[in-house]
Amino acid sequence: MSRARQPPLVTGISPNEGTPWTKVTIRGENLGTGPNDLIGLSICGHNCLLTAEWMSASKIVCRVGPAKDDKGEIIVTTRSGGKGTSTVSFKVLRHEKIGILDQSAVWVDEMNYYDMRTDRNKGISPLSLRPANPLGIDIDKGKVPLKDLESMFPGMSGDFTSENFSATWYLIENHSATSFEHLRVASGNLKKQASKKNEGSLAYVKGGLSTFFEAQDALAAIHQKLESDGTEKVEGSMTRRLENILNRASNTADTLFQEVLGRKDKADSTRNALNVLQRFKFLFNLPLNIERNIQKGDYDVVINDYEKAKSLFGNTEVPVFKKVYAEVETRIGALRNLLLDKLLETPSTLHDQKRYIRYLSDLHAPGDPAWQCIVAQHKWILQLMQNCGGGLELDGELRSSALSRISHTASLKRGSSFQSPRDDSWQYKSPQQVRFVEKLSDVVISQLPNFWKLWISYVNGSLFSETGEKSGQVEKLKKNARQRQNDFKGMIEEVTRRLVQLVRGALLPTTLPQEQRRLYGGWDTKTIHPGAWLTQVIHTIRLTHDALSALEIPNDMLQVIQDLLLDLRMQCLLTTLQQTAEDVKRLPEKEDWIVDNEGITSLPALFEQCMVQMLQSLKEPMECKPGEANVFQQELAQDEACKLCVGIMKAFINCLEQLSTKTDGDIDTSHLSVEMGSPDVFGSIHEDFSPSPEQRLLIILSNCQYLERHTFLNLAEHLEKHGFTTADKITRVSREAVCELDERLFESYIEKKSDPIVGSLEPGIYAGYFDWKDCLPPTGVRSYLKEALVSIISVHAEVFTVSKELVPRVLSRIIESVSEEMSRLMQCVSSFSKNGALQARLEICALKDAVATYLTSESLRSMCLLRL
Repeated sequence: MSRARQPPLVTGISPNEGTPWTKVTIRGENLGTGPNDLIGLSICGHNCLLTAEWMSASKIVCRVGPAKDDKGEIIVTTRSGGKGTSTVSFKVLRHEKIGILDQSAVWVDEMNYYDMRTDRNKGISPLSLRPANPLGIDIDKGKVPLKDLESMFPGMSGDFTSENFSATWYLIENHSATSFEHLRVASGNLKKQASKKNEGSLAYVKGGLSTFFEAQDALAAIHQKLESDGTEKVEGSMTRRLENILNRASNTADTLFQEVLGRKDKADSTRNALNVLQRFKFLFNLPLNIERNIQKGDYDVVINDYEKAKSLFGNTEVPVFKKVYAEVETRIGALRNLLLDKLLETPSTLHDQKRYIRYLSDLHAPGDPAWQCIVAQHKWILQLMQNCGGGLELDGELRSSALSRISHTASLKRGSSFQSPRDDSWQYKSPQQVRFVEKLSDVVISQLPNFWKLWISYVNGSLFSETGEKSGQVEKLKKNARQRQNDFKGMIEEVTRRLVQLVRGALLPTTLPQEQRRLYGGWDTKTIHPGAWLTQVIHTIRLTHDALSALEIPNDMLQVIQDLLLDLRMQCLLTTLQQTAEDVKRLPEKEDWIVDNEGITSLPALFEQCMVQMLQSLKEPMECKPGEANVFQQELAQDEACKLCVGIMKAFINCLEQLSTKTDGDIDTSHLSVEMGSPDVFGSIHEDFSPSPEQRLLIILSNCQYLERHTFLNLAEHLEKHGFTTADKITRVSREAVCELDERLFESYIEKKSDPIVGSLEPGIYAGYFDWKDCLPPTGVRSYLKEALVSIISVHAEVFTVSKELVPRVLSRIIESVSEEMSRLMQCVSSFSKNGALQARLEICALKDAVATYLTSESLRSMCLLRL
């Protein structure tokens, strides 16, 4: 279908260039039949129909919009003619924006620009007027991360409008790949801008003279118009009238809408307040939530909420937020004090201590809570140790202690003489000092490991962070811990030193200085503790030392405990030896005078058993554990042990001597009996036999021989086996002492038996006025010799009954005495008759033949002198 009219044709535009929103007049042909016929108008590709005003078929007036193209055609479209063409073009000029810091000769409307779509003024931020590219060259964004720039330039900014602007940051961020030539061009641009600003205000006045002239002309024209109309004269100043009208209009509006506007303002204020409360309800509810969570013990929740509030509102300048945040800080301060009180509260577990310290660290508590806890625990441990002396009357169920648990895993090997009862009554049977040491060690074993672990966690930083993360605060606290190593070492040394001082005050008060003895002593020093209880104490202290060593505490801190152990072991050795000496002195009470086949009683065996039990009881305390010194290598211990062992031996020898000199009234012999050594010779002796003094001498002599030949040698082996380095000396001195006793007792017995026999010889020889010069021929030996032989035979029987081994020794000595006396008596005879010589020779030969078995060289010598 053919059109009724020709397409529009634009043949001219005035002006043919300008900035956006410039008003232009378009001329041409077939531009439409009316406003409704115009359906399209574009200039440089931008639709300008909204601002188009159709004047005639050859004229249209409109405003140029912000076209994308700098230069383009003018296209008109009508219903009647369709889309037209253009023979002219329009150039859009891009005017330079005046920045907020640039000087200008005219007023620049910074807040408004014309919006063609709405035909309204729209606000625009002044910052949008700043130059986007101050260097005037293409921006080439680099790939440097923003975090790296912030770390390289702390506290600076790449924004050139900022007070902390850094030119280096800006160049790295926007021109890191720009060539040097382009940077030189940018430098020139900056110089031009600087020289332009330095021209001063006069240059701007020159550039804006036309503006001043136009304003002056406009004001002059208005003034002339008002004067020609006579308005100024009749009605007064027009501006004054306008002011009055506006004031009345304002007052009327206020009167009409004041109440409504007031309610609206109040509603707006309430709505804004509710919005603020709803938006920041976390902060406003935080004080109450903190209080509730503290009461429930949810400290983690409190700390998380506090950290969140601190990051959001810690530096706020809003008064309401500052007030609420101050209340939060008050509650957090109270929580810090509460946690610190709980941390320093005793007793407490290691888990709770670590938890409270971590809470205080997260809350940035002032000072060093971990160190405060360590100091408090140290003082508490010392106080517990000091208080161990009281309340020793404990119930049997009370000591389910750490020491008992350790003792269960490390079995106690005691000597046979120490069978300490560990039943419910043990607490009441043991001495107070022993119970005190048990309680004291229990305190150390139960408290010091946690104390040491707390310090280790403090040093390695795990006390402040479970995940092991490294932060500035954690590293600072670890540094403080390393600086306090000497202080903590002093605490450990003080605890171990106090332990040693208290134990010494209870068991070894003489090893303490006088001042410390008054502080840590006060026990009953007259009580002599049996070696068995000292063995228990040594075992307890060893368990304590092992428990502390297992914590990897340096050995130099535990040396005082090793020194204490050495002194206790020496004291145990000496006390046990002293106690054994006392036990040996009571052995005579157990003498039953029952002689076995070897001619000895049970007394030597009891003595040997007592000594072996003593050595067995010393086996554990004298055993050298790792790190301990050998007691027997100590010169003082060697000398004292040697003296006491010799004293024990001599005490037993003295007991034997006392037994040999007791009378029948001193000994209860109602239950005693004697076993016959040779029943086929003498038969049995009745069970109610009471040993005579001579028989006791024989029994003691037999026991002395057994001691010298067997007991002392056996004990020497036991002493060497148990580490006694002076066993040879002890044995030598003991044998010498028993030999001396044996010799004295033997002489005493010989004196009692030989004197009656020897004394009866002379009266018997001259009985009946016998004369060697005048006597009858011999018919046999006379009665005196027979009586002497019978006496010798009775001695033989008495000795043989006790000990076969003593017979030769006793009879040889008696026969020596008889031979010596016979020799003396015969030598005293001036002359013998033939019959007298025969009688003398008969009796001498009879005597010699009767005792031939027991003749000695001394007896034979005496017999030789009797040859007639």
